[in-house]
Amino acid sequence: MRIVIQRVAQASVTIDKQIHSSIEAGLLVLLGIEDEDTEEDINYLVQKLCNMRIFSDEEGKMNLDVKQIKGKILIVSQFTLHASAKKGNRPSFIKAARPEKAIPLYETFIRETSFISGKACKSGVFGADMQLALINDGPVTIILDSKNKE
Repeated sequence: MRIVIQRVAQASVTIDKQIHSSIEAGLLVLLGIEDEDTEEDINYLVQKLCNMRIFSDEEGKMNLDVKQIKGKILIVSQFTLHASAKKGNRPSFIKAARPEKAIPLYETFIRETSFISGKACKSGVFGADMQLALINDGPVTIILDSKNKE
């Protein structure tokens, strides 16, 4: 399981030319799920996500987490995070989980993030054609992979 975390001043998801979800200051999280992923991957990434100190304190140092700034979280599924471009120029998405496996994990990720953060998370719609708009704050962008815990 991979996530791309972006610290944002604001972010939104538009589907069929209608804003589906939006947040003010907080985190936009792109979530990629692969076949091997389990709830153990979710637990690891949700803890990291909710406790990552990437917001500035009064001295301008990144010392605060999303809970401490009372920030919002927007989670969007993105199977392309598991693209492989080893061969040729057309990416392969063979590692990405099929919807029957990915949807329950996506929904669990949202529920667990809401629970740990103490706030209901906003989300996109799994499998939908979505347009994202964001103002990246910093910019701060962090990539985490539950299979590569460095």
